[in-house]
Amino acid sequence: MRPLLITDCDEVLLHMVKHFRDWLDEHRDIDFNIGAGDFQKSIRKRDGSGPLAAEEMWGLIRDFFPGEMARQTLVPHAAEALAALGETADIVVLTNLADECREPRMAQLAAHGIRHRVVCNQGGKGAPVAALVAEFGDPVTVFVDDLAIHHTSVAKHAPAVHRLHMVSEPELAGAIPPAADAHARIDDWREAQGWIAARFAAGAPADRERETA
Repeated sequence: MRPLLITDCDEVLLHMVKHFRDWLDEHRDIDFNIGAGDFQKSIRKRDGSGPLAAEEMWGLIRDFFPGEMARQTLVPHAAEALAALGETADIVVLTNLADECREPRMAQLAAHGIRHRVVCNQGGKGAPVAALVAEFGDPVTVFVDDLAIHHTSVAKHAPAVHRLHMVSEPELAGAIPPAADAHARIDDWREAQGWIAARFAAGAPADRERETA
């Protein structure tokens, strides 16, 4: 049985926040301080009206996807790492976008040489990760994501999955602490590839203690 890699896309395979910041600046007259960490508190209208309400923030993100996806750039070494890992493992991209963004996301990734199954999701990723693991026959699985909440969700719903926290954008990475429910934090795909390959080679499910990179 082949091992399974389930990976997020934005800020794992493709840069998003810096391009979202540029779009807000150019088209919405809004400032976005990436280094502040918290999206809602770090996005501010220039009219002085203060932080955005949660629904306003999510509305802007919905406006960005899929129309502005062409702005996004590939995370260094991501395509090469997936190509190498894909020689022996199955790979699924689990992305928190609306279902209508699935085909644009697939085309976007394919343009960067990444051609794997894409699953769109809304909300926590624990349940869909557990479903994918079951679908593939309960193989040794690694999950990669930039958001701590998803590592917590996967820890709850699929505790045997190895969880790697990755934040590929340097401006954002410095403001984001390691996810408490991830087994490791690695922000570079060259190192991450080795960590993932080692989990696959060991052939054992994750234990419940924090691993070190």
